[in-house]
Amino acid sequence: MGSEGTARPPGRPRNARADEAILTAAIDLLLERGVAQVSVEQVARLAGVTRATVYRRFPDLTALLVRAIEWEYRDADEAAPEWPDVEAMVASWAVQLGGPRDRKLMRRLYATVDDYPELLRTYAETRGRGGAEAVRATLDRARRAGQFPSQVDPVVLQQILSGAALLYVSVHPDTSGEDAIRAYFIDVLRQAGYRQGAQHDD
Repeated sequence: MGSEGTARPPGRPRNARADEAILTAAIDLLLERGVAQVSVEQVARLAGVTRATVYRRFPDLTALLVRAIEWEYRDADEAAPEWPDVEAMVASWAVQLGGPRDRKLMRRLYATVDDYPELLRTYAETRGRGGAEAVRATLDRARRAGQFPSQVDPVVLQQILSGAALLYVSVHPDTSGEDAIRAYFIDVLRQAGYRQGAQHDD
């Protein structure tokens, strides 16, 4: 019999379990040690595979960690968030920042901004899909509704809130709950003149 139509494609088929083990090992090591203390050899050892298995999938450590971050947030909603008001937006942030794993990963990735900017960029793209525009839109609606003074710039206020989030996860214990996080952001917003349901006269 001829072999026409029965030839296998070149290369070996990918092993989904090996893929998952490698990505799990990479993100766990990043969380535990920080990127400076992670190597392909360590990832391979923890995943129970060879270095060659890792390198067949990823050309270098950076590519591996980028994919691991994407995999960590593979179930994140790809649609841009839509909040009816500032309170709902803050409640959403409290949920996101309430998880110790998320907070630790956020700290780890911001520490890589000089040496591995691709990692922080990937985190921002996968964790906050469309979030920046949604935050500005929510703040602008609140300003137009009179909940902020008219001179407040939503873009600047968004930057202040981003800095406040990083400060919070850096100095507060990971055991602080969602109520404390909500209260923190509301306090920050009040410094910019936020008043729930208020109408300003300026």
